[in-house]
Amino acid sequence: MHSGAALGEKGTDPPFVGRVEPFGDAATDIISTVEFNHTGELLATGDKGGRVVIFQREPESKNEPYNQGEYNVYSTFQSHEPEFDYLKSLEIEEKINKIKWLPQQNAAHSLLSTNDKTIKLWKITERDKRPEGYNLKDEEGKLKDLSMVTSLQVPVLKPMDLMVEVSPRRIFANGHTYHVNSISVNSDCETYMSADDLRINLWHLAITDRSFNIVDIKPANMEDLTEVITASEFHPHHCNLFVYSSSKGSLRLCDMRASALCDKHSKLFEEPEDPSNRSFFSEIISSVSDVKFSHSGRYMLARDYLTVKVWDLNMETKPIETYQVHDYLRSKLCSLYENDCIFDKFECAWNGSDSVIMTGAYNNFFRMFDRNTKRDVTLEASRESSKPRAILKPRRVCVGGKRRKDDISVDSLDFTKKILHTAWHPTENIIAIAATNNLYIFQDKVNSEMH
Repeated sequence: MHSGAALGEKGTDPPFVGRVEPFGDAATDIISTVEFNHTGELLATGDKGGRVVIFQREPESKNEPYNQGEYNVYSTFQSHEPEFDYLKSLEIEEKINKIKWLPQQNAAHSLLSTNDKTIKLWKITERDKRPEGYNLKDEEGKLKDLSMVTSLQVPVLKPMDLMVEVSPRRIFANGHTYHVNSISVNSDCETYMSADDLRINLWHLAITDRSFNIVDIKPANMEDLTEVITASEFHPHHCNLFVYSSSKGSLRLCDMRASALCDKHSKLFEEPEDPSNRSFFSEIISSVSDVKFSHSGRYMLARDYLTVKVWDLNMETKPIETYQVHDYLRSKLCSLYENDCIFDKFECAWNGSDSVIMTGAYNNFFRMFDRNTKRDVTLEASRESSKPRAILKPRRVCVGGKRRKDDISVDSLDFTKKILHTAWHPTENIIAIAATNNLYIFQDKVNSEMH
């Protein structure tokens, strides 16, 4: 399907249809991260209660064509528990900050999950057979009386109901003084990095007791602190390159070949501020909340409070594209500061061909921008839109003046309903949207109707 259709041509409906997966109403059920694996067959979510829920895509069925692409719960496990740091008298939340899948090497799947302090490597395996006919054990597993064993038999594997087993393989602890905000697996498939507010560490997936510090922006005197690290990611193809974003709105591209400690960046991507737009909130709203390399590795996507920008790795002076996510909120910054919403950290995502970008907003709205046609659309993740085969209708926010039917006034937006976490299937037009404690999975109508 071409990218223009993803946002709906004039006179046509946006072709996303979907369903909702409710997580419960408790505060611990609020979804805190969403991540597809490299094939898109599995989708993992983490929540505030430290749980990881993995969904698996159903295979195509000729009898039930409408179920193609449905994601159903595959496995649920408790990844992190609440802890207490007795030295600092601090509670460590169990909330899952990030999940990253490792490229699949064999029949098992592996993922990394992290809370504020501890990163864990999990292995997910399937078992659908069990051995029977042991010589020295009975069916309950107890040892037989050896005097009763008169003949030898060959144990056989018998089919059984499918069991999904999740086991912790590694625990990477004590690597961070501050809260971990991102993890990223290297393209060498051997190392990964984790970033907190002031430092970035490089880990080997097989070594848990030590990590290598590659970025440290902590000043000698904490009173001199002017910026913090907000996100970081490895380049998808070059294992020596990574980017990290800061609360001052800049992106720094680092090359690990240049030096062991990458405090001196190779490239600095920063847009000069327009003096006419300068206000008390300028620094807060310019803070980058998420950065993502494109699948091609040529571009970077950076989300700040009001905009999402596309940077070309070959041009540091200014972004090649800037999209306004919700510019109508510029006049509301004072009240958004008072209710702390101005500090919300929205994520962003590329589609599989890097032609469409997606990011969240308030009122359970999310935005899509087509880089080729320059069309954009606002869609809503709601119970109505997630009924089977329901088509997502574009929404419009109006600021004063005449209101068209179905328009929503900027004054009636619900700022408690926010879409911070989104993910796009690596090859198909399937998107996962976390709206507080509901996971919405929307699928391209064109694809689903072809089956």
